[in-house]
Amino acid sequence: MSGERRLPNGLRPETLAVRTALAPSQHGENSEALFLTTAYVQPDAETSARKFSNSEDFTYSRTSNPTVRSLEARLAALEGTEGAIATSTGMSAILLLGMGVLKAGDHVVCSRSVFGSTINLFAKEFAKFGVETTFVSQTDLAEWRAAIKPTTKLLFAETPTNPLTEVCDIRALADIAHGAGAILAVDNTYSTPALQRPTELGADIVMHSATKYMDGQGRVMAGALCGPNKLIRDVFGPILRTVGMTLAPFNAWVVLKGLETLALRMKAQSEQALAVARWLEAQPEVDHVYYPSLASHPQHDLAMRQQSGQGGAVLSFDLRADTPEAARVAAFHVIDSTRVLSIATNLGDTKSIITHPATTSHGRLTEGQRLAAGIGQGLIRLAVGLEHVDDITDDLLRGLSTLTTR
Repeated sequence: MSGERRLPNGLRPETLAVRTALAPSQHGENSEALFLTTAYVQPDAETSARKFSNSEDFTYSRTSNPTVRSLEARLAALEGTEGAIATSTGMSAILLLGMGVLKAGDHVVCSRSVFGSTINLFAKEFAKFGVETTFVSQTDLAEWRAAIKPTTKLLFAETPTNPLTEVCDIRALADIAHGAGAILAVDNTYSTPALQRPTELGADIVMHSATKYMDGQGRVMAGALCGPNKLIRDVFGPILRTVGMTLAPFNAWVVLKGLETLALRMKAQSEQALAVARWLEAQPEVDHVYYPSLASHPQHDLAMRQQSGQGGAVLSFDLRADTPEAARVAAFHVIDSTRVLSIATNLGDTKSIITHPATTSHGRLTEGQRLAAGIGQGLIRLAVGLEHVDDITDDLLRGLSTLTTR
C-alpha cells in the first residue's frame, strides 16, 4: 500500500498489542487480513527461484504466511525481543526449542514444578535422543546451581508454575545459566507480557502457549518462542520449515484479535482472582490457597516485583482431608457441585475453568513425580474468568458447604 505510515518508537505495550502487524494490503483494511492460502503465485521462474532462496519471502504457508508473520511481529513487540516464531501449540514451541539448542549428550536443568507435559517432554521424549534432564526445586537457587554440569546447555523454568503458582527469580536463574555458558528459557504463559517480560530480567528465550491468555477465549491452539534473531530466525526458523509445526493462518488471526484486549483482560482477571483467593482463605474446608498476590504466598514480594504488581488469573487450593483418598473424594465433590464454572483442563478463557490437576494436567506423571511437584489429590486449580466474582464464589460454595468436614 502506498504512503505507508510507520509506527513511531516508544509506544506502550497496550498500543503495540493493537497496532503492530504487517502493512495492510492495497485495499487498506483496518483489521489485519486473514490469508487462507497454501501457496503464493510468482510472476516468473526467476522470481520464484529468488524467493525460495530467501526464507523471509512468501512462497508456501508451511514456511511463511502474512497473517502468521503479523502475529509474530506483534508478539516480538510485546515481549521486547528482536523476533518471534509461531507454532501450532505451546508444547510444539518447547519441542522446537529443544530441537534448536540441544543435541545428544547435552544436559538440561528444569523446574520440577512445570506443566506435566513439559516434564514428560524433557524426561521421556528428549531422553530418547540422548538428552539428560535434571529436575530441581522451582524456588531453591542452590539446587539449580548444584545441578549444573559441563554439558548443561539449557535452563527451563515456568513462572508462575502450573498449578501451584510458584515463582522463580528470573534474573538469578539467568545469571546461573550464563555463568555456565547455557541459555535460560522461560515459559511466560501464565503472566503474558502484559504482566511480565522475562528478557528484561535476563532470559534468552520466552515461550508461550498462546492457546491460553493470548487468545483469551478458548478458541484456538497456538504457541510461540520469542528471542534474538540469531536463534529465532537463524536456528528455529529452518527447523520449523523442515519439520512443519506451523501455526495455521486462521489460528494466528484469532490470536491477533485476542492480543488487542490482553492488557484489559489480564488486569480484570487478576483482580477477580485475588478476590476469589481471599475468599477461599476464609473457608474452613480449605487448607491452603496458592496465589502470588496473597501475602501468604512464599514468593509474594518477588512475584509483585516481576509481575507488575499482579498475580495473574490462576489460583489453586488444597482441601482439608485426612487421607489422599478422602482428599480426592472431596475435590471431586466440589468440582462436580459447580453449575457455573466449566470443568475442563484449559485456562486463559473468559469463562472460569475448574480442574483436578492430579488426574488431568499431571495425570500422566508417576505418583512420585506428582508428589515431588506438590500435586496432591485434594488440590483444585481454578482459572478465574470474567463472570461476576460473587457468582464464582457462590458456585464454589455449593460444594464446599456440603462437604462432610463442614
